[in-house]
Amino acid sequence: MFCKDSISREAEREAMIKKWFDMWLSGNCEGIDDVFSDDIVYIESWGPEYKGARKIKHWFEEWNTRGRVVAWNIKQYFHKEDQTVVEWSFANVMNDGKEEKFDGVSLIKWNNGKICFLKEFGCNTDNYDPYCYGDKPVFKEQKCNWF
Repeated sequence: MFCKDSISREAEREAMIKKWFDMWLSGNCEGIDDVFSDDIVYIESWGPEYKGARKIKHWFEEWNTRGRVVAWNIKQYFHKEDQTVVEWSFANVMNDGKEEKFDGVSLIKWNNGKICFLKEFGCNTDNYDPYCYGDKPVFKEQKCNWF
């Protein structure tokens, strides 16, 4: 049986994550200091690592000069003690016309009601069965995504 406090804490955490995703959809990072601790470590699925809320704000503002997020949909959450995992789907369009779309999960750690660690993992959405033609696999000739 769940304690009422843990349910409300989970709802608060989910609202905080949704607030972060909504910032990307709107292109406005107002309230970013409410979401992240000052000493946050944020690791993107393809390698960049940002340390500190100021650095995340700089990244956010600079990135939004080059493109826009068109979808960041939450599929589900998993909570355990001071951690949350969120599964999501993501899409963006860059100013040069390049479009990206992938699924992912974020591993999040909390401290004093704020995100203090976030690490993303990405997954290609162009899935297929390499064995659909028989016992020998047939793989698509495609460039692997950066994650």
